[in-house]
Amino acid sequence: MRFARVRSGLPETAHDVVGFAIDRSGSELFSTGDLERPFFYRSAVKPFQAAASLRAGLDVSDEELAVVCSSHGGFPVHLALVRSTLSRHHRSTDDLRCPPAVPLNAAARAIDIATHGIRERRVLHNCSGKHAGWISASAASGWSTHDYLDPEHPIQQSSLAILAEASGDTPSRIGVDGCGAPTAAGTVVSLANAFHRLATDEAFSRVRRAMAAYPSLVADNVRPDGRFGVVWSGPSKGGAEGVFAATRDGVTIVTKAIDGSGAIAVAAAATIARAIGAVVSASAEEMEPLAHPAVLGGGEPVGSLEIVAP
Repeated sequence: MRFARVRSGLPETAHDVVGFAIDRSGSELFSTGDLERPFFYRSAVKPFQAAASLRAGLDVSDEELAVVCSSHGGFPVHLALVRSTLSRHHRSTDDLRCPPAVPLNAAARAIDIATHGIRERRVLHNCSGKHAGWISASAASGWSTHDYLDPEHPIQQSSLAILAEASGDTPSRIGVDGCGAPTAAGTVVSLANAFHRLATDEAFSRVRRAMAAYPSLVADNVRPDGRFGVVWSGPSKGGAEGVFAATRDGVTIVTKAIDGSGAIAVAAAATIARAIGAVVSASAEEMEPLAHPAVLGGGEPVGSLEIVAP
């Protein structure tokens, strides 16, 4: 599948996407691109990392669990839930090992700058919820918390084992994510298998419930992945470098934008969802701005993102 940003009638850029969709039985509904192309799952597999934290003794509300699954925007509500997760397990933001950062969302950055000035902090990193979950789970299990990012640490071994079991695939390699955590590699097919399990396996019931109920905590209300989640009303999760996965009512969709654009990955997922009839008519209308985001000129629409090849 290839998209182009069309400005004033002229295609300016091209964006290739690998996409795959399956039904409740695991049968293929849609595919495009090289399905065997490997990539790092990045943050798209946070639901399974959160499941490892729950299995290790993480004690959280559904709202806190949504943030443990999140690549959050850095709004005050996200930060409060990170802190409450840590506090309940007698830990603090000083225990976080994700890099200091500013909020991922521009509006959240403005709020934080107005309150604290321009200052990078670990709690502001979009992965701080996942890290808070790992720290808290490790504390609950009596494991060390200073080295929870070590690939040999029990929480990392559990995270990888749960992902491998859910995907039915041993990761082709293990790399290092942007937040410093181990990250596994696979394909759109293996990631789709994992999200199919997320939707159907009772072992993931708390994770899928939290993600479906609080998509704005899993992302925010502004970025395309968060807006998709609100319309989709089921578990959905983006990952860095253009990875996106969503599942609901027996349908699972995974996309990987080759150029690494998250917005393109979401546009492809929205396009596939509409093509296979996975959204009702009202939701399909709400998906339209995600599938064909406007190209602006002088602040006004002068074109849009369009499919130029299947």
